[in-house]
Amino acid sequence: MLILKELNRLIEDEEGLTTVEYAIAGTLVAVAVVTAFSNLGDAVGDRVQDMANIINGEVTAVDPIVEPE
Repeated sequence: MLILKELNRLIEDEEGLTTVEYAIAGTLVAVAVVTAFSNLGDAVGDRVQDMANIINGEVTAVDPIVEPE
């Protein structure tokens, strides 16, 4: 009988599951932030380089910003 009570308690205990869910959610958020800032950093770097090229007279026009699909 004690084994059944302990097994029932473990089945109903959701505290460990909540911790795992928070860990997974935190990891997904971190990956999304790193990806977003990595892509944003590349786009900003490209624009700064375009402006430097215009100032140096190497280019007369810059391609318009194309929104990703």
